[in-house]
Amino acid sequence: MGKFLSTLSCLMLFCLTGISADDKLTGTVIGTKDCVDYSTNRKTTTVNTCANAFDSDLNTFFASWDRNYTWAGLDLGSPHVITRVGWSPRNDGLGEERVVLGVFEGSNSPDFMDALPLYLIDERGKIGQMSYADVSCSRGFRYVRYIGPDDARCNIAELEFYGHEGQGDDTHLYQVTNLPTVSIHTKDGVIPYDKEHEIASHFTIISDNGTRILSEPGSTRERGNASRSFPKKPYRIKFDKKQLVLDAPGKAKKWTLINNYGDKTLMRNLLAFELSRRLGMPYTPYGAAVDVLLNGEYKGCYQLCDQVQVHPHRVNITEMTPFDIYGSALSGGYFIEIDAYANQEKSWFNSAKNNPVTIKSPDEDSITTQQKSYIRNYFNTMESQWETYLDKNTFLRHFLVGELSGNTDTYWSVFMYKERDDDLMYTGPVWDFDLAFDNDQRTYPVCSKNDYIYRSGGSCAGNMRSFVDKIVILNAAAKAQMLDIWDEARQSGLTEENLVAWIDEMEAELQQSQRLNFMRWDVMNRLVHQNVKLWGSYTAEVQNVRRFMKERLAWMDKKLQYTYVPNAIVELDVDLSLPYQVFSLSGLYCGHRLDGLRPGVYVVRQGQSARKMVVR
Repeated sequence: MGKFLSTLSCLMLFCLTGISADDKLTGTVIGTKDCVDYSTNRKTTTVNTCANAFDSDLNTFFASWDRNYTWAGLDLGSPHVITRVGWSPRNDGLGEERVVLGVFEGSNSPDFMDALPLYLIDERGKIGQMSYADVSCSRGFRYVRYIGPDDARCNIAELEFYGHEGQGDDTHLYQVTNLPTVSIHTKDGVIPYDKEHEIASHFTIISDNGTRILSEPGSTRERGNASRSFPKKPYRIKFDKKQLVLDAPGKAKKWTLINNYGDKTLMRNLLAFELSRRLGMPYTPYGAAVDVLLNGEYKGCYQLCDQVQVHPHRVNITEMTPFDIYGSALSGGYFIEIDAYANQEKSWFNSAKNNPVTIKSPDEDSITTQQKSYIRNYFNTMESQWETYLDKNTFLRHFLVGELSGNTDTYWSVFMYKERDDDLMYTGPVWDFDLAFDNDQRTYPVCSKNDYIYRSGGSCAGNMRSFVDKIVILNAAAKAQMLDIWDEARQSGLTEENLVAWIDEMEAELQQSQRLNFMRWDVMNRLVHQNVKLWGSYTAEVQNVRRFMKERLAWMDKKLQYTYVPNAIVELDVDLSLPYQVFSLSGLYCGHRLDGLRPGVYVVRQGQSARKMVVR
């Protein structure tokens, strides 16, 4: 009878408190050593220590001296699978808020370099009582901890961990939201602080609803130019060995984490990449929305994407060596950026027509005098003889992406490349769209302008505005080719219906992550960067992009004097034994053979029939 009552009592305790049937775990207290004594406001190692978080007293608390990246935890002595965590905030006026976005982690290394997230707190705590959450992570950990959120000094009254001993497995791991979770841990907790110093790191990417994990060493540094000035920092991560990340098309060492601080939809760059694909750019950077943790602190929703570089799955040109200094080898490949910030780089030049150019590859550490001289001379020749040396196909497609997105910065920074034994300079890939889609107060509303954005307030490096004018404004053949490209894209799925559907799908995918992001970065009702106005909510921010996309598509049709007729394209079987003629959509004669034509939409005349057709 007594055993029955004891069991009944345990079941009642479980029902009343929600505490897991697994044991409450004990171990050696570990954590940040330096604490704050609020009575003297001085650093201490004896007052308000992390031991207070495990003394079963809700009236004591741990408070670290440093405001960020501080923690309290347990060494359990052996691996345990954690099934539940509990917490209670410090009993003061700010305590309930101080636990929001706090993170629990587990590790099998005392430096937590291999740590995995266990749980992120997404609501206020409750003074004087414990809150609990189930943990969905099947791996066992010897070391467990709680990391306080930004600017909180950890400030926790009590912590509890529940679980059972065991190594566990990786059948199911914790993701912060439905998006992949990228967790970065740096050696000795050093936070990346500039673009030059690489900080030794360990990266963990958890995806596919917690069933897939990539865990590898590497290094981290900051990246970007203007974006580095924001509180939410952008990062470049580099694996020690090439890795296949998420569903990217190929392995690589270098990847970027774009912060999207001023883009409150968190999707503008990804939408621009979608436009790039639909407008037929030969290479569009891979990108995916992710949640990022740095040394256990939640950093927000980022865009994980390619590092734009010479690479078989990126800018696919010959990668030069210092020995490529004669003959054919000297002709390429070169990857450059017409860049307003070029003079801040080590390897750059100002062109004959005053356009600043950064040489991206060969890089600054390996480029030779001969190579630098070659690309400078070639670029100067291309500028003055662009009809001969510029690939108009990629230039015009890149131009259309910039204009369709209303991108202020299209010619503030533009990538170009030249392959070995190829006389042409190619344009791409597209990049940097945080100010696009009506997100720049200097050019808003973009669709009210009568001219292209690059001529109506857009930012241009050097004399790029004049260079672009010569092609898209003053050259009849280029304008006709651009109309052909536009028609090809419109007839191949660049429609209002498809673009709105893409935005709708991305909005739904980002819902969970955007909520946490704007808890971490309270900017939804503040103007940051070049924001136009306060739209008031995430839904309203996305609606602004949706509205712009509809208006801009119609604006581009009108500007190009193009009439979109849905389903106008039909496949035409040509009898190759009979004569026929091929024309562009603008009426330019393209010859009497289909062989050798670039992909696009053409008018084929055979006998009395003339119909549109697609060449793939």
